[in-house]
Amino acid sequence: MGPSGAVRPEGRQIGMAGKTGERQGMPSTDYTGQSISNDLAAQLSDMARVLQRESTLHDTLDGIVVAAVQTVPGAEFAGLTVVKGRREVETPSSTDKVVRLVDQAQYETGQGPCLEATYQQQTVRLSDMATERRWPDFSRRALAMGIRSMLSFQLYVFDDNMGALNLYSHTTGAFGDESEHIGLLFAAHAAIAMAGAQREHDLTRAISVRDIIGQAKGVLMERYKITHAQAFHLLVRVSQNANVKLVEVAHHLVQTGELSDPRGR
Repeated sequence: MGPSGAVRPEGRQIGMAGKTGERQGMPSTDYTGQSISNDLAAQLSDMARVLQRESTLHDTLDGIVVAAVQTVPGAEFAGLTVVKGRREVETPSSTDKVVRLVDQAQYETGQGPCLEATYQQQTVRLSDMATERRWPDFSRRALAMGIRSMLSFQLYVFDDNMGALNLYSHTTGAFGDESEHIGLLFAAHAAIAMAGAQREHDLTRAISVRDIIGQAKGVLMERYKITHAQAFHLLVRVSQNANVKLVEVAHHLVQTGELSDPRGR
């Protein structure tokens, strides 16, 4: 099963977001409550301010994974898992190629810590890939890549879209209670930064789409001496006949001057 397939953690019944909300933001079953350093709040506040200054969604996601490695004890690599519509799973940002390979193993086997954290709304700690029994197919593949322990946190649930922060190490037992405590606080800050960047990204995209459609309508109004409404109807008709998005038809018209299927069919 590929990254766009319907992925579910093996042996689990997956409910809708909110039905298992009592586990969201909670430690893993291995957590025993170890204390943390006093300057953590200041460190996390600094991290949040840095992320807020990032100019794009992509930069924000990259900033989160880099900061996670710098902040959470035991983390050698970090990545983000995003699930769209509860089905399309991808890793939009990571600190190393091995993260994407390990995540791909999770997506293909339908099992692993990041999927568990994402769908079940809980923190998941995997201390020893060699002895792990919950996800045997995934563990075997991850171990072959040199990854021996993982720690995963759910970041958010919004409608049918979800996200998780995943940490990786070559060392067995790399993540302890301090890692979890700091990671949970880090994930809370990261989720806020990620949500803000996503809203700004969506708004920018919406404005861009509106502008390109407006330009396309202007071309048609000038070319055919038709009204605003007629130009829009013409764009819609071509979009429907070609079975492509309206914005793609509009962009093709503005770029080439041709009111046709952008795919050339």
